[in-house]
Amino acid sequence: YNYQEVIGSLAQIADLILVLFDPHKAGTVREAHTSIRETLPTRTFEDRVLFVLNRVDECASLVDLLRVYGTLCWNLSQITGRKDIPMIHLTYSPHAANNSGGDKSYLPYLENQREELKKAISQAPFHHLDHLASFIEIHGERLSHLLEALISYGQTFGKFRIKNTSLGFLLSLACGGAAWLWMVTSELFLHTDQQILIGAAGAVGLLMMIFWMVFVQKFFTRPFRKKLLKNIDQLTLLKNQSRQDSWHAIREIVLSCLEKTGGQMSLRQMRQEHNDLCKISEEGSREVREALKELSGLKDDEELEDSESKDDTASAMYPEAENVEIQTGPA
Repeated sequence: YNYQEVIGSLAQIADLILVLFDPHKAGTVREAHTSIRETLPTRTFEDRVLFVLNRVDECASLVDLLRVYGTLCWNLSQITGRKDIPMIHLTYSPHAANNSGGDKSYLPYLENQREELKKAISQAPFHHLDHLASFIEIHGERLSHLLEALISYGQTFGKFRIKNTSLGFLLSLACGGAAWLWMVTSELFLHTDQQILIGAAGAVGLLMMIFWMVFVQKFFTRPFRKKLLKNIDQLTLLKNQSRQDSWHAIREIVLSCLEKTGGQMSLRQMRQEHNDLCKISEEGSREVREALKELSGLKDDEELEDSESKDDTASAMYPEAENVEIQTGPA
C-alpha cells in the first residue's frame, strides 16, 4: 500500500499529531523524512503537530542529552526547511527514571512536559470544530479557485471563438461580395436576373462560412487550446501565498479536467455553481464558528462550576478556616 497516502489521510482527520523520537534514534529514516517534510505540511497545519523527545531519562548524562537534543534540532531544521526550529517537548516517566540506574541528577533541572502533552491531548476534541471550520474554509476556497480557473478558461476560449468566427464571417462576406461583383461584370451572367446573382453570391458566402467553421476554425482551435493548457498558470491571479498554495493543490485537477472535457462546459452553469459554493462555504464556516463559540462558553462555565465546587468542598472540610482573620501591621 501507499504508506505516505495512508499517513496523509490519517493526518487530515486527526485533531492532534504527536511525532515522538527516542534518545537512541534521534535521526530520521526515509519514511519519516518524507512524512514530516512533504506529507504533513500538505494535509494538516503546523499547530496540530507536536514534536516530542520521549524517555529523556535514558540519556547517560546531561552532556549526552544535549548531544541528542542538538542532533534532533539539526535534523528537524533540515527536514522542515524552516528558519525557526519547531518546539520540541521533553518528556519522561518519573517512575521509570527512579527505577533506572545511572546518573539522573540532571533530571530535576529539566521541565518534564508530560502534563502539558496530557493537557493538549485532552483538549484535542475541543479543537475538532475549529479544524472542521478550517476544513470547510480551505476546501471551499480550493473549489472556488478551481471553478474560477475553469470560468477563466471558458471566457478566454469564448473570446477566441468570437474573434475567429467574426473573422470567418467577414471573409465569407468578402467572398460573397467578390463573387457578386464578378458575376455582375462578367459577360456570362449579363442577362441573368439580379435576384439570382445575389442569391448565388449569398450561397458562395454561406459555403465559405461553413468551410471556415468546419475546417479552418478547428485548425486554429487546437493550437490555441494547447497554448492555454501550456500556460495554465495564467488562468488565475496568484497575488498572495494563500492563493499560490490553493492553486498548487488544484492545478493538476484543473489540467486533467480540461484535457478530458476539452473545455466544453457551460459558463452559465459554472458561474451559478461558483456563486452557490461561495454562499454555502461562508454559511457553513460561520455556523461551525458559532457552535465553537457556544462550546467554548459551556467549557468556561463548567470550569467555573468545578472551581466553585472545589471551594465549597474545601469550606466543608475546614469550616474553621472561614473564621481566621489575618492581622497586618506591627505586632
